[in-house]
Amino acid sequence: MRSKRMFAVGAVIAALSLAATACGAAPDADDDSSSNEKTSLNVGWNQAWYSYNDATSNGNAIANFNNKYLLNSQFWFMSPEGEYQEDTSFGKIEKLSDDPLTVKYTVADDVNWSDGTPVGAADMLLAWASQSGNFNTVDSSKVKYDEATGQAKNPKGEVFFDSSSIGFSLIKEMPEIGDEGKSLTLKYTKPFSDWAYDMFIYTPAHVTAQKALGIDDATEANDALIKAVQEKDNAALEKISTFWNTGYDYTNMPEDKAVTVSNGPYVMKDLKENEYMTLEKNPDYKGEHEASIDTLTVRWNEDGLAQVQALENGELDMFSPQVTTDVVKAAEKIDDVTIDKGVEGSYEHLDLVWNNKGPFDPSTYGGDANKAKLVRQAFLHGLPRQEVIDKLIKPIVPDAEVRNSYTRTPGTPGYDEIVAQNGSSEYAEVDPALSKKLLAEAGVSGPIDVRVLYGKGNPRRENEFQLFKPALAKAGFNLIDEGDPDWSARLGAGDYDAVYYAWASTSGAVAADREIYASNGSSNTVGYANKKVDALFDQLVVAPELNDQVQIQTDIEKELLADASGITLFQFPSVTVSKKSRVTGVEPGVLAPTMFYGFWNWKAAAS
Repeated sequence: MRSKRMFAVGAVIAALSLAATACGAAPDADDDSSSNEKTSLNVGWNQAWYSYNDATSNGNAIANFNNKYLLNSQFWFMSPEGEYQEDTSFGKIEKLSDDPLTVKYTVADDVNWSDGTPVGAADMLLAWASQSGNFNTVDSSKVKYDEATGQAKNPKGEVFFDSSSIGFSLIKEMPEIGDEGKSLTLKYTKPFSDWAYDMFIYTPAHVTAQKALGIDDATEANDALIKAVQEKDNAALEKISTFWNTGYDYTNMPEDKAVTVSNGPYVMKDLKENEYMTLEKNPDYKGEHEASIDTLTVRWNEDGLAQVQALENGELDMFSPQVTTDVVKAAEKIDDVTIDKGVEGSYEHLDLVWNNKGPFDPSTYGGDANKAKLVRQAFLHGLPRQEVIDKLIKPIVPDAEVRNSYTRTPGTPGYDEIVAQNGSSEYAEVDPALSKKLLAEAGVSGPIDVRVLYGKGNPRRENEFQLFKPALAKAGFNLIDEGDPDWSARLGAGDYDAVYYAWASTSGAVAADREIYASNGSSNTVGYANKKVDALFDQLVVAPELNDQVQIQTDIEKELLADASGITLFQFPSVTVSKKSRVTGVEPGVLAPTMFYGFWNWKAAAS
């Protein structure tokens, strides 16, 4: 989805093109005649790429993140079990001090962008400058966003980078460049619990400066960007931020290939809107995660059953859908198939809108916040969460349960402790009688119209709505179907009253939830505001110990549930389906990029 949070997932896409050329069967293990032949794979995902810059509020979708994972390397990545790992072939991370927290990043000498430009301090400096908020001359509330594209429109004469990072916002002092432009040292003003996840290079600095400032030479462009940041040259930074926000958004292969440069195992060779992206092995990559497949084509389709058919027809070799029981049953009927089942870091949640003059907004009731809260509570008490689990999730994951924490994944340290105290037990059972009692207490008569936004075309989400509607009718609410294939572009628009979709985790960072629930959070699209929650998140971001984090998260969740801001639904079931004769070595991860984790270990037959 096009959300304002780095860890989002799940927008709807167009139908899969079935024009791909299928590859042949695997050669005999004793036959070396094809050992020098090129290998290729066609893999399926459920949402199309639309932006190279997945750090902007518009671009931060898993659809973009997964493909960038194939294109670009970083200082760190997550193991399939969700454990933090450093990629020492990309560079070195050194914590120089705890007081003040000081961290040095050094890029390895042989790490280059695919146009030959070295990766270095300018790229890291841009990552910090674009997400720290230190250079914005206008508040995000004053910035307008294009309704069609979701892109930020920089006010004339103003600097605005459409992104944010809690950790980088704690770095006020200009970072120090060293090691002949290969290192950057960051000094924090406060301790920060998630510092190890902060440095992530989203875009090439030299390309950004070349296009923004009209400079041809890559070295000169890097120098100009460094100078603009160090001198806080707002005239230059206005142009840099404008291009950074929008210049990397594209859905077809751009004529200007500069905006496609990568530093990782693959380079982009072709891109067709809503259909596919073709990647080829980067011959100049020197890192530890060298691509094992020469050509990789990612094909997009929201319809899991269509992906099953494509696999059976030889048009896909592997795919990971937003799974339903029908998809699993259909896949099980195909010969030569491996089906990896499990759960992933994504989880479904439902949000209620507080600032649109709708049924959950205090302004609808003359500013009576308590009356609006009673209506929200009534709605949540009528939501059939367990029925959704029983009918849509358990057939795939038999031991699936309702997720009851906003901040911790089931099975991780702290989850049980939080759930025992956060008040989620109040919503353990559907209680339409209590819903009507709360509405009566609020003095509100039903049925109350509630416009519900979700991903139209997504079978599971359509099924969720079909379960929600009759259950909420018993509770005094009339659900109006606002399902939309382009639902994510409407987030924050205020033309709906409730919305359900998923957040997807790409790391183990604990502070990221601040962007969703804090009053000024970049992913807070529903107008939720609670000063106590804001203060608690301020404590969380500087709490390095797990016990302290869990207690603060518990206190945050007590407030969220007391306010009836929304509710969590279920952890995503995960299924990766692959042809045994076409690909081996697949090891899906729990966190994003899920199916794409470990692509360097994949083995495919020659085409």
